Order: sequence, then C-alpha cells, then structure tokens
Amino acid sequence: MLKAMNPATGNKITEIEEVKLSEAGRIFQQAEQVQKEWQEKTIKERLEYFKALRLLMASKLDAMTTIVHADTGKPKAEALATDIMPVIDSIQHLEKTAESVLGRQNPPTPMLFWGKKSYIEYMARGTVLIISPWNYPLQLAVIPVLSALAGGNAVVLKPSEVTPLTGKLIELLFKEAGFPDGLVQVAQGGKELGEALVKEKPDYIFFTGSVKTGKIIQEQAAKDLIPTTLELGGKDPFIVFEDANLDRAAKAAVWGAFTNSGQVCMSTERVYVEGSVYQTFVRKVQELTMNLKQGASLHDDLGSMTFPQQVKTVKEQVEDAISKGAKLAAGNVPSDWDENSMYIKPMILVDVKQDMAIMQDETFGPVMPIMPFDTEEEAIELANGTVYGLNASVWSSDSAKAERVVSRLVTGNAAINDVMLTVMNPNLPFGGAKQSGIGRYHGEGGLRIFCHEKSVMADPGKRNSEIQWYPYRGKYKPFKVLFETLFGRDKNWKAAAQAYRSIMKQSK
Repeated sequence: MLKAMNPATGNKITEIEEVKLSEAGRIFQQAEQVQKEWQEKTIKERLEYFKALRLLMASKLDAMTTIVHADTGKPKAEALATDIMPVIDSIQHLEKTAESVLGRQNPPTPMLFWGKKSYIEYMARGTVLIISPWNYPLQLAVIPVLSALAGGNAVVLKPSEVTPLTGKLIELLFKEAGFPDGLVQVAQGGKELGEALVKEKPDYIFFTGSVKTGKIIQEQAAKDLIPTTLELGGKDPFIVFEDANLDRAAKAAVWGAFTNSGQVCMSTERVYVEGSVYQTFVRKVQELTMNLKQGASLHDDLGSMTFPQQVKTVKEQVEDAISKGAKLAAGNVPSDWDENSMYIKPMILVDVKQDMAIMQDETFGPVMPIMPFDTEEEAIELANGTVYGLNASVWSSDSAKAERVVSRLVTGNAAINDVMLTVMNPNLPFGGAKQSGIGRYHGEGGLRIFCHEKSVMADPGKRNSEIQWYPYRGKYKPFKVLFETLFGRDKNWKAAAQAYRSIMKQSK
C-alpha cells in the first residue's frame, strides 16, 4: 500500500492500493482491447468525452484543489492556478483544435507528379505509457493523457508514488466523465512498477521526471525500439540587463524562483545581473523575499516541500556553496533548519561562482543564486554554461537586444520580460534542449507525436504508365531538357512540353 502523506503536516491521510508487478501484462492486454474500439471513433466523438471531463472538473474546483494541496503541500491558490487551470484550459484548446490538427492534411504535390494528389493521415500508435512526476501531479499527468487519447490511443498512467491522492483523483475523474473502462488505467506504485510497465513494450512512452531516470527509460526503450518523449530537468537562467524594468524583473525572479517552493523544472535557478545594477537588484529581491508568507493557510505565498529526498538535495547544494564562499542574503543556513519540517525558507545566495553545484545541478528547491556579469557576450556564455537547456528569461527594455540574446541561448523555451510562461500556452510546443529532454508536447506537434504519420500519394489510375517507369530507352535527353526547365535557369517551356510528350510516348 502507498501511504498518502500531507507533507505540510507530516500526517498520514490514507493508503492507496498498489498495482502488483505481476499485473503489468494484464493491464496492457486490457488497454489493447479497448483501444481498438476507441480508435474507430471519430475525433469529434472522442472530444465529446473531453467536454464532459472539462465540465466535470469545472464543477469540482474546490475538491480538486483540496486534494492537490494535501498531496503536495503547495498553497491552494497555486494548486488551482498552476496545476488545475492549465488542464481545463488544455481540454478546451483540444476541443477547438484537435480535429484540424489530427484530420487529413493536404500538402502540395510537385509539378513532376502532375495529376496526382498527396495527403497525410494520422494513425493511433496503440497503447501509450505515461509516467508523471509529483511536483505538478495533475497537470503533468492529465495533459499528455488527453493528447494521447485525442489521437485514438489507450493510456496506462503511472503517477508518482509521492502524490498518490492525485493519482486516485485522476482515475475517478476519467471514470465519472464516462470514458470507456480500461481506456485510461492508473497504475499506482513505485519505480519497480515503472520498470515492469516499460518492459511490457508499450507503443510509446512519455516520461516527465529526472535526467537520471529518463536515461534509464531511454536505454530500455532503445533496446525495444520504442519511441519516447522525455521531459526532464532544467537549470534555467534569468538574465537582467541594466536597462530592464528592475521592479518587474525582481518580482518575476522571486516568483520564478520560489513558486511551488522552487520545485519546478522551469524554476528560475540561476540569476545573472549586469554589474551596474547588481546591488540594486539584490536589494529589491531581498525585500520582496523577506515579505513572503509561508505556511498552510489560504493566504500564504509558499507552502512546504513535497518530497523529503528533495530537502536533502537542497541542503547539500546550499552547504556546498557556502563552504566555497557563497553568502546568504535571505533565508537560513541549513544548520538552522528544523529537521522535522518540510518547510524551507526561501533563500538568496550571493558571491556564487559558475562552477558551484548550485549553479550547475538542478536544485528543485527555494533557492535563488545571483551572479553579476559585465557584457552581453559574458551573459550568454554563462547562461549556456550547463548541461541543461529547458527555459530562460531575458530582461531588457531594448527588444532588439532581448531577441538577439534569446536567439543565442541553447534552450527549448524562453521568455522576454516575463518568466516561466511558454508551458502555459497550449499553442506552443514545449520541451528541452541538451539534457533537458527529447521531443516536444503541446502545440500541433504535441498531438501528432502520439500518432503515426501516414503519407499517401494517389493517382486516378487511368494512364497505363508513368514517365519514370521502364523502359528507359530514349528518355535521358528529354529528361534532361525537362529538368533544366523545371529546376534551372533555362525556362524553355515549349521544349519542356515537347520533351514530356517524348517521354510519355516512350512510356506507352
């Protein structure tokens, strides 16, 4: 049994039954059976279920918020605005766009194939395994589930064992919304269950989590030639130039670093500030940070950490930085932390160096390290100076400069004069560069990754032959004339037409 614990209080809420490892095969067999019927439904018919789910969720906002809050320790306002709302928004987006995105596409056909037509169809892959994380346990599970369902797939969802209440909530939501039994199966359990599900050779794997686990999944998937999307970690830079609106940038940095207690793959984890405004910026974020309210009430800004292991990671990185010369400008040194509490006061670190673990490794906690820079070139080099490339922010009143810098950052996502924004826009693809992941979801591509693309060319079938078919005798010279006209500088259409007739004559 999985123990559902409230990380803010340490109290056990309930127990959730785990799926036995021996059940993995049966789960996929059931998914395969129901998927065959689901893929026969039109996209419009599938979206009727989506609408029912959207209306159901909109009617249960308080109940869902309470569950996510209890499961993660995040403030209720944050649970509602950043975990629940994006799911409902994405459902509505899919209702509006899925038919056009996944319907038959009609690309142009080259002139050489005159008389033929070309089209693309999207075919379900089969059963998709989705392994989701604990930091946004509703959003990062349900959105890929819905994207897979829209394409005609069945889904096996393995939610994080750290947040089993939300996993149970997802199971009940799909059941109450009337989705066919077995179409979305929620398999609760630990990493051993995840390994067993991967070994069942699903038709596609969508994983959100750590780089370490992502590499393990990718290794196994490669052995079985299973396509994957991996949404992994980040170490996102936040670049502030001297001409930026410093008040706005400071507020954004504080929210970007500390929302969800910093447990966000797109968190502001490295702040680089132009030297001329460095001290001013540090004072602004200090003041804002010290005014944040932390606790479990409805009006608090920060909640608790969610996963005890993550507290240990944050502690180790902060202790390492301080031992190498970094100083706390806000927050408490780890030796003053309450070992029995999951609350960490938000921290600002100054006098950090680029080679420190706090500037290189994903922290996933409420820590904001700040470094000065002198030139635009140095800022770009520092920002690109990790193995990650998920998200970035650039702050400047000079839009040309901001866009120039963004274009040189090795990242899958970026914002100008804003922070952690693109993942909330369902029209934009989302994913990482370097070790931040493989593939994209959201946007048109985020629907199509869960489908096979089938390219088709069709001919009326009235002609007895084609110009490129045998025999080749006598075709070389007219081919040459035809291709020179079509693709070169010589536009002798009369000669090209004569060449085409000659080729067709030879093809009869």
